[in-house]
Amino acid sequence: MNHLTWTKKETVKQVECVHTNAAKYMVNNRLTAGQTYDVKNETEEFYFVVDNKGSISGFYKDYFKDV
Repeated sequence: MNHLTWTKKETVKQVECVHTNAAKYMVNNRLTAGQTYDVKNETEEFYFVVDNKGSISGFYKDYFKDV
């Protein structure tokens, strides 16, 4: 259960949110465009970041660019 310890893991890298225009999901209540986020885990399709509410959430990589 690796996901239970992600908040304690060191940051993999930092990414900047470039937009919150989601077709299906509400992203703008968790991310802010222009803000930098800490990536705790990364898969082929998602970044798992510490969001605006302080919890770990998974988002598609197309919302971000590398810092």
